[in-house]
Amino acid sequence: MELQPLVRPLVIVMLIAIVVSLASALRHLSRSSSEEDSRKMARALTIRISLSLALLALLILAWYMGLIQPHGLQPAPGYVR
Repeated sequence: MELQPLVRPLVIVMLIAIVVSLASALRHLSRSSSEEDSRKMARALTIRISLSLALLALLILAWYMGLIQPHGLQPAPGYVR
């Protein structure tokens, strides 16, 4: 089974989940300052941090397994050092 086509959609889904979690925390922050909203905001931020760490681990693992290839910045055509 080829895993390379699965990496890109998984990364995109995780990025969307991170943004949704961040938006949820912002919504609870902008609401009233009740104790329950503070707990929900902290939980949403904890989920965002966990998703970010999982995404980092996924990218490192995919790179280690050769599923993705890092590349540097490409110089502009005609660029002379």
